[in-house]
Amino acid sequence: MARILIVEDERAIRKVLRDILLNENKSYQIDEAENGQQAIDMAGDNFYDLLLCDIKMPGKDGVEVLRYYREHSPDTQVVMISGHGDMDTAIECIKSGAYDYLSKPPDLNRLLNTVRNALDRKNLIVENKILKKKINRQYQMVGESPALQVVREMIDKIAPTDARVLITGSNGTGKELVARQIHEKSNRNSGPFVEVNCAAIPSELIESELFGHKKGAFTSAVKDRKGKFELADGGTLFLDEIGDMSLSAQAKVLRALQENKITPVGGDKDINVDVRVIAATNKNLQEEIAKGNFREDLYHRLSVIIIRMPTLAERRDDIPLLIDYFTKKISEEQGLPPKKFAPDAVKHLQGLPWTGNIRELRNVVERLMILGSNPVTLDEARQYV
Repeated sequence: MARILIVEDERAIRKVLRDILLNENKSYQIDEAENGQQAIDMAGDNFYDLLLCDIKMPGKDGVEVLRYYREHSPDTQVVMISGHGDMDTAIECIKSGAYDYLSKPPDLNRLLNTVRNALDRKNLIVENKILKKKINRQYQMVGESPALQVVREMIDKIAPTDARVLITGSNGTGKELVARQIHEKSNRNSGPFVEVNCAAIPSELIESELFGHKKGAFTSAVKDRKGKFELADGGTLFLDEIGDMSLSAQAKVLRALQENKITPVGGDKDINVDVRVIAATNKNLQEEIAKGNFREDLYHRLSVIIIRMPTLAERRDDIPLLIDYFTKKISEEQGLPPKKFAPDAVKHLQGLPWTGNIRELRNVVERLMILGSNPVTLDEARQYV
């Protein structure tokens, strides 16, 4: 049920607006405020999906009400109601964040369409926020160990900048989580986060994947295609397993980083791109440079900041927290009944080598949730690991 506040100093107009809205949808919950100050005071105890707000009122006017709601209740949609002489002010309100404005007396169809669209927009904003929270929970870093706290502190320092970051560490340590955390805490978080697994793309296709291609550039290029650099414009490009990238692709990536330009395969025109690049690798790039497998100049371009992800063996204190996190997550994803782990079973798991790191731990937790009893016993932890 949508909650709507009508802010209007003329009682007759308030009544007309109320009657029109309730005739359209009797489930609307409608409150009234006869001046701007009252509308502001009512915000403290209520959340409104939509405000219909007059501009000219004694005391605090509609512009002040708009500014207050934009600051304190940004999801609330505000539609300004203007008299003939208020049009310049109404347009200024749109620039300040109002959803729309209506002229007095409001046209019935225009009023109802505006209200419907404003409420739809508000619902979409809320749904996007919920979805974003779910995504953030999916990629959260779980643990309180000193080694992980060092990583978190580095993320907080570098995220607001555009500095390039190289994330190193063994497979399964959570390098992608670091990249996503940097993006979410950066000024680019409203832009795209685009991931490329350089190890999963054949060397002959990596350049097309990164830079796009023009129709006819090669046999299967039946139409123009944008590359990941262009798709990430305004956001973050995460180059995972960059140590597996071919030397020819490395050269083009280096140019893109130097000049902020790319050229699609088969194209002859440069495309300007604004991309923050975060790279990750499980290889020792210094050794790869010595072997001639990785360009030293590209390494220095990518490694302005280096973050090393600790292995799970280096953060054993986090294992109980990770077990609890994975049991809840797996239970939600697969509809399995939630289970506990006996303290001695947890202690046993803390002492294992975990060469596959967090990825291996998640698989073990899932296996024990399926095969183990409740709570999972020490014998079961020994048997199924």
